[in-house]
Amino acid sequence: MVASTEESAESGDFRSVDEQIALTLDAAVRPRPVRVAISEAQGLLCAEEVVAEHALPGFDQAAVDGYAVRSVDVQTAGQEPVQLPVVGEIPAGSRQPRRLQPGQAVRVDTGAPLPTLADAVVPTAYTDGHQAKVTITRSVPSAGYVRRAGEDVQIGDVAVRKGDTIGSAQVGLLAAVGRAKVLVYPRPRVSIVSVGDELVDIDRTPSVGQVYDVNSYALAAAARDAGAEVSRVGIVPGDPKRLREVVEGRLLMSEIVVVAGGAGGSSGDEVHAALSDLGHIDLTRVAMHPGSVQGFGRLGPDSVPTFLIPGNPMSALVVFEVLVRPLIRTARGTRNPHRRVVGARLLSSITSTKGRRGYLRGQLLRDEANGEYLVQPLGTSGAHLLASLAEANCLITVEEDLTEVAAGDQVKVTFLAQRA
Repeated sequence: MVASTEESAESGDFRSVDEQIALTLDAAVRPRPVRVAISEAQGLLCAEEVVAEHALPGFDQAAVDGYAVRSVDVQTAGQEPVQLPVVGEIPAGSRQPRRLQPGQAVRVDTGAPLPTLADAVVPTAYTDGHQAKVTITRSVPSAGYVRRAGEDVQIGDVAVRKGDTIGSAQVGLLAAVGRAKVLVYPRPRVSIVSVGDELVDIDRTPSVGQVYDVNSYALAAAARDAGAEVSRVGIVPGDPKRLREVVEGRLLMSEIVVVAGGAGGSSGDEVHAALSDLGHIDLTRVAMHPGSVQGFGRLGPDSVPTFLIPGNPMSALVVFEVLVRPLIRTARGTRNPHRRVVGARLLSSITSTKGRRGYLRGQLLRDEANGEYLVQPLGTSGAHLLASLAEANCLITVEEDLTEVAAGDQVKVTFLAQRA
């Protein structure tokens, strides 16, 4: 690795990436918990300790199809077959109480309640399967092939903890303990706005000098991937009054607002000026590449975190990944809002901008021989190469004091979402 020996003439004008991340995360506001049906809770964070009011299972039940018996009556079956009269059958779901007498067996289905006095189930495979008098060839211990009441969850146990992500297993457990609704933290609402007179939506044909609106679609997808409820506002012309009206309206129904095309150049200054009377917003340069020029502030009566990010789609996505995504994850209540970072050996040399933390696109691989991570840089360090980001499954981080990293050196790599 080669460290820069020159001081950047502008280094004192830059805010560090870590400072900007800390500034944004400090503004995170978690939406108030809401109670929803468990069928709507998947993917959300639990906002309460769910205490079981019912045992799971609620009664002693057969773990397999077979015959309910007293274990003492079959203890010699491994030495010599034991025959027992079959005095009835209990299907799963039966509510008819039964009592087993010594020296008897009752045929049971998986999940069926055990008759009184039975303390074990002999699987059908250990028998000849006869209906009237069953021959048992193997013994079973007490509680063998039985699910005891409360074995899974007892009354008073915490079934789902506060802060747990509710997945399919948690939904099933909530149903199993009789919970129809659960208190959850809703997804933070994120509004995505694209600013620019040159933008057209994808259902129109661009004229000379016009380009498709990429940012509102790409950033909306990135926000959904981070776990947000997204409103893609779409294109807003560069008219300051109109922009202010749109953003002011979104502040009333969002936990986070992202304005793409709101940083850099004269248009960035106009956007900043248009929004400044809604609250404090800081237009600054962050020591990162791409996407160094950006803005952040808290606008509106509820001090909603608002980002001004570059209009270049590649830069916008990198800024979103580094700064906006962790804020969304924090607002959701995620314990660690950052993606996984690993060390990897670089397969090709790379360069980075002096005095800034570089985020380069890469393809992360695994050496099957030794399990080592390898990373192949994609494209160049140019900020405009959106196609290479679509091929990337990671971002390679190059620290601020480095301008070159040689092939074979170790670098930090951040996992991006993997393809299905």
